[in-house]
This record gives sequence, structure tokens and C-alpha cells, in this order.
Amino acid sequence: MKTPREAVEQLKTKLGRRHVAAFLSAVICGLLIHLPVMLSDLPNHDGLASMYFDQNMITSGRWFLTVACGFSSYFTVPWIIGLIGTVFLGLTAAVLAELFEIKSEFSAAMIGALLVSFPALASTYAYVFTLDGYMMALFLAVLAVFLTKRKLLGFLPGAVCLAFSLGIYQAYLPFAILLCLYQVVLLLADGRHKTDRKGMLLKTGSYLGMGVLGFVLYYVILQILLAVQGKKLASYQGIGEAGSAQGEGLLATIKAIYVDFFQFTLRGHILWQSIFSGAALLILALLFLYVVIRMASKKGWWKKLGFYGILLLLVVVLPVCTSCIRLVSPGLTYHLLMRYQWVLFPIIALAFCDRYLEDSGKSDSFTATAQWLLLGTAVTLIFCYGLADNIGYSNLQKKYERTYAYCVRLLDRIEQTEGYYQGIPVALIGVIGDEEFPTTDLTTKVTGNMIGLSGDVLLYTGDNYESFIKNYLGATLNVVDVETMGEIYYTDEYVSMDSFPGPNSTKVVNGILYVKTENKNRE
Repeated sequence: MKTPREAVEQLKTKLGRRHVAAFLSAVICGLLIHLPVMLSDLPNHDGLASMYFDQNMITSGRWFLTVACGFSSYFTVPWIIGLIGTVFLGLTAAVLAELFEIKSEFSAAMIGALLVSFPALASTYAYVFTLDGYMMALFLAVLAVFLTKRKLLGFLPGAVCLAFSLGIYQAYLPFAILLCLYQVVLLLADGRHKTDRKGMLLKTGSYLGMGVLGFVLYYVILQILLAVQGKKLASYQGIGEAGSAQGEGLLATIKAIYVDFFQFTLRGHILWQSIFSGAALLILALLFLYVVIRMASKKGWWKKLGFYGILLLLVVVLPVCTSCIRLVSPGLTYHLLMRYQWVLFPIIALAFCDRYLEDSGKSDSFTATAQWLLLGTAVTLIFCYGLADNIGYSNLQKKYERTYAYCVRLLDRIEQTEGYYQGIPVALIGVIGDEEFPTTDLTTKVTGNMIGLSGDVLLYTGDNYESFIKNYLGATLNVVDVETMGEIYYTDEYVSMDSFPGPNSTKVVNGILYVKTENKNRE
């Protein structure tokens, strides 16, 4: 057995400068971009009830999440959780640099920075109570592809990594699929197996085998643990409907996938939010296209019918691979936490150009210019993405402050209501009327799709009120259950009330304190 010093020395010999560049870039940029939320206690609506949460979400299929998040304790400690998550991102960036066989330290650094700056990650940081587990899931998904590529039987440990990644959070499955797809395309493009079709088929089959075996292993463990705990899958996000997209339902699901893919890609305001990020993406796409054309000419790809078949196949399968979770759970609401795989589009374009740009057949002066353009577009994207992240964090801070001010006023009114006593049942629906409190969020154009970071306040349900007032104001409300609130909601007494802060917005009816916060004019 090696001593710690010997192990470190051996690690130094195996690590290249590009691995270190990717890791350090991800960690340093990750800290610079996400430090505002890591050093603050800024909950989103889900975080209000997760100050302490054991993360036992096996009914959502996340059987390993409680273990993955257990190391940082089940308390919401943003700095510790954020730091652990950022380190996992750094490790992921280093593995990506090796997986893509990056040549340049600059390109490796840009990959790490793009990985940690993409706005989908800001939404994940807003759910900081589960961030470290999710970033472990991302790392395992990427590691699964790397292990499969590295050795002939690497699909076996790769399948184990994928199973545990799915056991933490299933949303990173498309990340692994897109990486596998890119590796298969590179196999065909490089022509390394021209005289060894069997070897090429085996390597392609190993990626497929890793995915199938990993999913089967995940599902078997899930069923065993559900049986042991005496539970069943919940209906949340279509988990209980897994695999039900069949027949006409399957065709409708695939159509929805294509529509959603192009709408989000072109109009989602995540891949690009301004003329600067849009121009950077356009230049990056043109560089990518140019390198493809030059390499097709140099290697004679354009003379082969298979080249056009591969291009057509990519156009057809890319949206499905990117949004494949919809095929498993057709009832899914596809929010931004599940769209992190879109970061691979600029990353893969950058990696492809890094791989082939010097072999494109042009002079050194052109190559140098293209590399400067590549670096410039990457830096521009990183800055724009980091800026969008911090706009979201700024709004999250304001959401908390608005919510705090609102709840202080509301709690005072509740306690001053005639007939109030400590522990009285309270009927709250959760919506805040925009007639009395108009929208003040100025960040909608940037944060509109950034779940957890957009909007005016943190309150959407009666439970949100209860958690916020308990955790931040030190008071306890006995909020009635959803069924009771549903019965009260349509009663004449509730409908006729004013909306807070109206004079008749709180009153005691049949021993229950009604609190009306929604708009006055409800149909």
C-alpha cells in the first residue's frame, strides 16, 4: 500500500495540465459566480421547508439521494453544500477534458468555466439544500461514459456509476446519452476502425450496453428498496407513469419533445440572453460548421453516403436524446434543473474545434485567428452566463426581502384579529394578489425560465407561509390542510372578504381564522 505522499506523487504523474486547468477553472469560476448564494441564506419556495430534510425521496425514484446528501448533513448549510457541489463540478470538468481529449489548456479551462456558469446551474444552486447530491449525480453520469470509453469492459463499472447517478437524480441521463452519442460520432469520423468494423461495433455497443445495464440496475435496486420500505412511486412529475408513453401517446410525446426542444433552444433565453451571448454562439456555431466542412473535405467524408446519413440521423435523434426523460415520464414538467444538458452544445462545439482546428488544412495564421475567436466567444459566453446567474441571485435576494416585509405585516394583522389565539386553525391559500401588490420583478426577461430565481415572492402555498413565518419570524401558524382549504375556498364568507391588506382580509369563522391574500375580484 502506498503512503499518502506516494499516492499524491503518482497522481501528479497521471494528471496533465489540461486536467488541472479544467478543474481549477471550474472551481474558481464556480466560486466567483455562485458565491452570493453560497454565503447567504436565501431560500426559494421549496427551500422554506427544507432547513432540515433527510432527502429520502425514494418515492420519486431517488433512492441514493439521502446518502449522497448525507455527508454534508441534512441541514441547509449553503457554504458547505455549495463548496462540495463546486468540487464535484471541478472533477466533472477534469473528466470531460479527458473524455474530449482536449489539447489546449485554454480550451480545458473554458470547458470548466462554461460548465459552472450555465444558467441551469444557477437554478440548481437556488435549490442549495440538495445541490451536493445533484452534482455527485452529474459527476457519476460523466464518469460512466468515461469508464466505458476507456476500456473494453469499462461499460460494467460505467453501468454501476450510471445506476447510482439515476438513483440520485434522473435528470442527468440525457447528459450521459449526449456524451455517448458524441463519442460514437467521433469513432466514425476518425476512421480508427476502418479495418476493424467488429471493434467499432463492439465499442458502440458498449455505450449502449452501459446505458441499458445501468438503467436496469437502477430499476432493480429501486424496486427492492420500495418493497423493503413498503412504498410505491409517487405521481409527482409523472414518475408513477414511467414507461406509459405508448401507441398514439408515444407519437404525441415525441412531437412534444421536438416542439419543446426548438422552442427552448431558440426562445428559452437560457442559451443566449442578449445580443452579446447570441453573437458569441453564432460565431461558435460558424467556427464549428467551418471545421466540419474543412475536415469533410480533407478526409473525403463528403464523398461518402454514410456521412450524410449520419448528419440526418443526428438532426433526427438529437432533440429526443436531449429530452429523453419525457419518454420515460410523459407527465413531466420540464423545468430548468432538467435542462442542464444544453450546456453540452457550446462545450461540444468548443471541444470539436479544439480537436480538429489545427488539422483543418489552413495556414497557421488562420488557425491562430480561429483559436482567438474560439477563446473570445467562450469568454463572452461565460461572462454573459455568469451575469445572468447573478441577476437571478439578485432577484432571489429581493424575493426574500419582499417576503419578509410582507409576512411581518401579515402576521401582525393575523395576531390582531378578533378571536385570535395561539394555535387557532388558519386558512391560507398562498397566492398574493397582484391587484394589491403589483409585480415588481424587473428580471423576467432574464430569469423567466430560471425556476427558483424568478418572481416576486417566495409564497405559493399555505405551507410556504407556515414555513417562512416559523423559520424567519419565530412564530407558529396552524395552517389547515389542503382539503379543508378547498372546502373553505368557495364559501360565501371567504369569497366576500377583502384581500390583504384590506380591512376585512382576516376574520374568524366557525373557529377557523380565514386569511385572504389573493385578488379581490375572483371569478
